Amino acid sequence: MGLTESAMHDIKISVRDLNLYYGGKQALRNISLDMPPNRVTALIGPSGCGKSTFLRSLNRMNDLIGNVKINGKVMVDNVDVYDRKVDVVELRKRIGMIFQKSNPFPKSIFENVAYGPRINGLGDRKRLDEIVESTLKKAALWDEVKDELGKSAMALSGGQQQRLCIARALAVDPEVLLMDEPASALDPIATAKIEELIYEFKENYTIVIVTHNMQQAARVSDFTAFFYMGELIEIDETRKIFTSPEKKQTEDYVTGRFG
Repeated sequence: MGLTESAMHDIKISVRDLNLYYGGKQALRNISLDMPPNRVTALIGPSGCGKSTFLRSLNRMNDLIGNVKINGKVMVDNVDVYDRKVDVVELRKRIGMIFQKSNPFPKSIFENVAYGPRINGLGDRKRLDEIVESTLKKAALWDEVKDELGKSAMALSGGQQQRLCIARALAVDPEVLLMDEPASALDPIATAKIEELIYEFKENYTIVIVTHNMQQAARVSDFTAFFYMGELIEIDETRKIFTSPEKKQTEDYVTGRFG
């Protein structure tokens, strides 16, 4: 649906007929889409349209909410993430998540990044030092914090905290990064840094980002999916969604004529 032949030959995430209910309320309706590897897919749509719910269904974060019922398939590398045999902890290592509000642990900068490798059994201090340095460099934070790794993460600015959370997600070597409005609480300079990172990251990761900022979607993504009232209205190359979408609803939304 909407993906070009060249992008289709390799699919990282494939969703088929996904329905999700919170109690009696249906939040997602028959969502089917494919996302290629090493690309950025942006999810856009008005508040409450299901984009964050959909994002959380990709690494089973909705399991943590009571009274949720899900049917349909979410395949990552041809494995259904909702299969009973799937180890959810392992799944969330492979599919990292960055939230809207940065959520560093009340620990040192070093311990925030080392946390994931440590709980996965890595005790070698030299190796931990290497991981902390390399992931902070990837998150463009190393130069700002390298002399104060023992300092509390809570003392960092909002933009630095968000980049620390990105480094923490990268420290366990994920394949997919889910980002739920990662820059919405940040000022324009910090936002630009996060967008730069997203652009760089797609070389090594598959990225899915929820954003309410359409300029951001246009700037950072290769593909854009428009959600409305729990349904996927359209997915296509970002350029096409913003210049010549197929559905009138999409056009009305991206041009600001949306009720």
